[in-house]
Amino acid sequence: MKADTWEIETVDYHTAGEPFRIVPAPPFLIPGGTVLERRENAMAGDADKLRRLLVNEPRGHADMYGGFIVPPNDDGAHFGVLFWHKDGFSTACGHGTIALGAWAVRSGLVRTADDGDTDVVIDVPSGRVTARVGVAGGRVQGVTFHNVPSYVVARDIEVKTPDFGRLRVDVLWGGALYAALPAREAGLDVTPANLHRLITAGRQVKAALADHPAAHHPSDTRLDGIYGTIFHEPVGPDSGLELHGALAQRNVTIFADGQVDRSPCGSGTAARVAALTDSGELAYGDVLDHFSIIDSHFTAEVAGHSKAGVVVEVHGRAFPVGEGKFTLDADDGLGLGFVLR
Repeated sequence: MKADTWEIETVDYHTAGEPFRIVPAPPFLIPGGTVLERRENAMAGDADKLRRLLVNEPRGHADMYGGFIVPPNDDGAHFGVLFWHKDGFSTACGHGTIALGAWAVRSGLVRTADDGDTDVVIDVPSGRVTARVGVAGGRVQGVTFHNVPSYVVARDIEVKTPDFGRLRVDVLWGGALYAALPAREAGLDVTPANLHRLITAGRQVKAALADHPAAHHPSDTRLDGIYGTIFHEPVGPDSGLELHGALAQRNVTIFADGQVDRSPCGSGTAARVAALTDSGELAYGDVLDHFSIIDSHFTAEVAGHSKAGVVVEVHGRAFPVGEGKFTLDADDGLGLGFVLR
């Protein structure tokens, strides 16, 4: 199917500052019996061309993120989604799930009352998740992302990086595999002024773990690979930020090949809650205030336990920022576009 025949309608949201470009009706069916199978099939061919068209410049940018709406695995979910970024397709996305919950209710795809909570059930590559959408007076007030079980994969792994020396990291699962470490271990603070060095450090940590056993999912090789590096730091009561929970931290997640999450990272937040619960820093029922590099905010807590790990709920807000129709002119020499970074 020629890309220059496509007309792709999108609805763009942001969740805590992080973009999420929704494609409600991709121009072709992505084959597969499950969303995870569809992700495998999307990595080449037309689906990957469509991803590149929407994420690359001039239609997107190096930190663009989005999702293709696809059929669910079965009737137990409202729909499925394939998450994508500038380098491919991810296994999970918490900020995207929050945006999808708000979009599903605001668009009327999932019916809701003018007041109360409505569950939007979504199949993603890592499993089935829920976006609980709170509505008051007919307006979406917030979304609580109920994630797949999260857990600690490995603690205190030493990695050697070219620019930051030897670092010790934890590997965590929150729907994707993350390396996590205090920012100060790399001599950094989580501030926009350190952005380029945080990107460099995140890339180097990820590369150092590429062949490590902890980078392999314990039961499904399709979920292998360190998705991102989370740098975190404490937030104190003198920060000037509004704090609600028992513990407050700031983080930045450097994911894929140097993309920067402007939000506190939904699935990464779930992974961090699993780590903080495991270490005893966050008790059951306690709330984590989780801030991003731009000080946007999620709250999170353990909602339950399973054999696989802790079930974490992450609360945030998402807002529409625009709608569009994207095309490719057959005479456009730039084709599917480019990314400078």
